[in-house]
Amino acid sequence: MKSPETENRSAVNQTAETEGTSVCQEKRRSGFYVNRRFLLGVIDILCFCAAYMVNALFHSIALEKDLDFWLDRWANLLVLLFFVMVSRIVAKVYRNIWRYPNVRAYLTLVISDMCSGGLAYLLTYVLSHQGGSIFRHVYIDFWQTFCVLALFNLGTLILRFGYQLMHQTRHKGERIRGTVGDMNKIGIAIVGAGQVGCHLAEELRSNPSSRYKPVCFIDHSKDKIGMRVADLKVYGEDEFVLDRLASLPIQEVFLAITDISPEETQRLIKFYGEAGYKVKAYDFPTRDVMNTEGEGNARRMVREFQIEDLLGRESLANKINLEELKSYYAGKVVLVTGGGGSIGSELCRQIASMHPAKLIILDIYENNAYEIQQELIRKYGASLDLCVEIASVRDVARMDCVFNHYRPQIVFHAAAHKHVPLMEHSSCEAIKNNVMGTYNTANMAEKYGAERFVLISTDKAVNPTNVMGASKRMCEMVVLSRRDSKTEFTAVRFGNVLGSNGSVIPLFRAQIERGGPVTVTDKRIIRYFMTIPEASRLVMMAGSMAKDGELFVLDMGKQIHIINLAESMIRMMGYVPYKDIDIVEIGLRPGEKLYEELLIDRDNLKKTSNDLIFIENDAPPTREEVEEKLRILCDAVKAAECEIAAPSIKEAMKRVVPTFKDPEEVNRKATETREVKEANGGTETAKETAGVK
Repeated sequence: MKSPETENRSAVNQTAETEGTSVCQEKRRSGFYVNRRFLLGVIDILCFCAAYMVNALFHSIALEKDLDFWLDRWANLLVLLFFVMVSRIVAKVYRNIWRYPNVRAYLTLVISDMCSGGLAYLLTYVLSHQGGSIFRHVYIDFWQTFCVLALFNLGTLILRFGYQLMHQTRHKGERIRGTVGDMNKIGIAIVGAGQVGCHLAEELRSNPSSRYKPVCFIDHSKDKIGMRVADLKVYGEDEFVLDRLASLPIQEVFLAITDISPEETQRLIKFYGEAGYKVKAYDFPTRDVMNTEGEGNARRMVREFQIEDLLGRESLANKINLEELKSYYAGKVVLVTGGGGSIGSELCRQIASMHPAKLIILDIYENNAYEIQQELIRKYGASLDLCVEIASVRDVARMDCVFNHYRPQIVFHAAAHKHVPLMEHSSCEAIKNNVMGTYNTANMAEKYGAERFVLISTDKAVNPTNVMGASKRMCEMVVLSRRDSKTEFTAVRFGNVLGSNGSVIPLFRAQIERGGPVTVTDKRIIRYFMTIPEASRLVMMAGSMAKDGELFVLDMGKQIHIINLAESMIRMMGYVPYKDIDIVEIGLRPGEKLYEELLIDRDNLKKTSNDLIFIENDAPPTREEVEEKLRILCDAVKAAECEIAAPSIKEAMKRVVPTFKDPEEVNRKATETREVKEANGGTETAKETAGVK
């Protein structure tokens, strides 16, 4: 069995070999491009000489027999050729690939030639008049220069157009010969007959390995409807468009529209999805991918619609100033508990990109911790000082050891049990892990002088109807009671995270892939949703702003009907809801309520410098009050340690969390709440009705 060090060395060697192979291939490719550019330059020189001779014959200059005359002409030729070729090299004309249409490349070529001709004329004029007899042969006649350059331009453009046409004809021949292969390609309709759509159609047709075959365009513009763009018919998006598509060999629809709004995206997904077409996007990668790879490397690509597209709004992560975050987290020692979980691992990814002095991942589940560790090692290598500790936040001695060794400056506490039905059954574990784990971690942060401690909370902590939500509310109390501490404690509260472990998205996807049905507990349920990158970045922003035991609340917009989420996912995967994939109700789970709240008191909010982050001004409990509540919970856990499902735990929770209510009581009044009215299309927005000060 290999040691970890041996495995790491093997991985490094393998990577080095791969990189070495890639370098060799790149060198060979580079040599080919250099040779091709050199050949093209030689052809251009010959073309220039031909243009010069044609001009000479046209003006009967070729009949001239005087030697001085021909010396002048050859001097003119060499000078003008020198300026033209240098100008083309400077303008990077020979770096273009002329097999593909490129208006900018052609325009650059023409402008560089005209500029070189003008510069050559001015310079030789000055030299021939001011430099004496030695420069008398270099003077270039203006009209002769113009004619030569015009002929040269015409010739080089014809050569390049011919090369492009030959390349396209060859591939067209390949496509004709590969008719059987074409029959197996997926026919697509492209929504958007603009520049982006045209580029997509040309790219798909010129790539013989493409799986897709463009069939037609769909556009709103009356100037384009009925015309042909990139040799494809353009249809209007009217009441007959689906009938037209049904008569064509089309299986998928690609959206190739610039600056399309989330609402319009949702509408198009629904419109074409309900007709049985799989809808895909042709656009830039997500903001997170561009931040990772660099915006300069980003290019449009065909992609499946992603989780964030289901929200029907712009990503909140785009509104976070990353440079501001980097300036705060750079050079800090950061500890993330629950660092292998959905939110914890994304926090680790974001923090790693901000050049911390050290990043410590702490998790009880070694598989998740290992996965995020290997991901970060592959990406950052030795440039990131990364440590992984397998530990439970319930183990005081182990937590003391970790904090004493690393002395973290910033602590993100994401470790928690979060599944509502499981915690209803194993309620003792919710108290041990969520409440006491938070208490232990907060104590260690305070003991070893951490600058800031950030608790990851949830909307289920507001007026909770289940043990999990009540335990998270108790966690908030533990943190917010420490306003007298030198460590700045804060809690950040947000809703459900799309795509996180155990969330509805993986469940729905698995059910759809199995052919359905998709199950929802109740078709009336509404929830706040965020993507993992949105939640992690807003948590980090709130963490950088934290002071004096504040409770931050993230603005997540309106709540979304789970039933709508399920329908959108079915359409995005190419099926028709209730026809191809059914959706069935299975009943509310224990402790589940129909809607969630983000605030205890909606009229008690304070703005921050970020429009997406607010501060809850509810009066925090004192340390003494929290200690008494913890004593009650510990006694209840001790008394129920031999029971499987202890009802006494829920009673103890109701004593320490006064807002804890039975779900039946809350659900009976759900239709009267502001949240449900807004989700059902109320006219007032969340911000307008929140009474934000």
